[in-house]
Amino acid sequence: MDVQISRESGVTLRLQVERQIAVLIATGKLRAGECLPSVRALATRLKIHHNTVSQAYRDLADLHLVEGRRGSRMIVSRIGLQARNDSPMDLDDVINSAIQLAQEHGYSLQRLRERVQERLLAQRPDHILVVSDESGFRELLRVELAEQVKCPVTTCSTIEIAANRALAIGALVVAAHGRIQECESFLPKDRSPYAIVFNDAEQEVRLVRKLREPSAIAVVSISEFFLRTARGVFAPALGRRHTLREYFLPVEKPGTLDAYSLVFCDSIARRRVKSKHLVHYRLISSASLEHLAKAMKP
Repeated sequence: MDVQISRESGVTLRLQVERQIAVLIATGKLRAGECLPSVRALATRLKIHHNTVSQAYRDLADLHLVEGRRGSRMIVSRIGLQARNDSPMDLDDVINSAIQLAQEHGYSLQRLRERVQERLLAQRPDHILVVSDESGFRELLRVELAEQVKCPVTTCSTIEIAANRALAIGALVVAAHGRIQECESFLPKDRSPYAIVFNDAEQEVRLVRKLREPSAIAVVSISEFFLRTARGVFAPALGRRHTLREYFLPVEKPGTLDAYSLVFCDSIARRRVKSKHLVHYRLISSASLEHLAKAMKP
């Protein structure tokens, strides 16, 4: 497991370990069911206190990215896999006919409503539903999916879908790995949500390592999750040599950022930032985009 730390960085060792492992899981480099190194083994390799690793593992477990049982090592949580009209009559006529027929056969309107919702949830999806509790993160996923998969994309939080399961009707539900188990509880057993695989940041980290002189680097995003992950992933390459500045849109308005040697922007922020050194980081991997495009084909 490729985790590196820098003691010279201002980022805590705990966050460096937790974020880098989270990225390995999100990019598919650590697969569902795969064991993490023991706390002591990883602490020994990184030459840090075992409590630091233990706390990082606990953070990952709180995010539902890993799980462990008494007496066993932490493993990457399992993830759900993937997904599954036309009438000459007016839609209201179809509904009226269904209501009348159900009542004639002795079914209550409440039973009809429940059964219709169950059947609708089981139908092939006609749009993608992004579930995330951070508004900026789900908007970022929505934009990338809408651009690449070319189908309607809606969003909601786990609280919203828990309160209104009808939001999942007609939807292929997608979420980050840590939210998959929550989403599964809102869907029929044969309609698993899809865990998005993210691009790794290897290319971006290489760009930082290539800088010969001490440099200032900026990361601009509408997502706090995006910024927090960048902080943990870039820390080993930054050390004390380079400085990292984060801009959270729309709270901060960075304007022109030509003074920075590298400016990493998400798919929304790149439209609002001016810089000669702008690097566009697409969050969703090409493998996930291809998978979703196939799933949404008629």
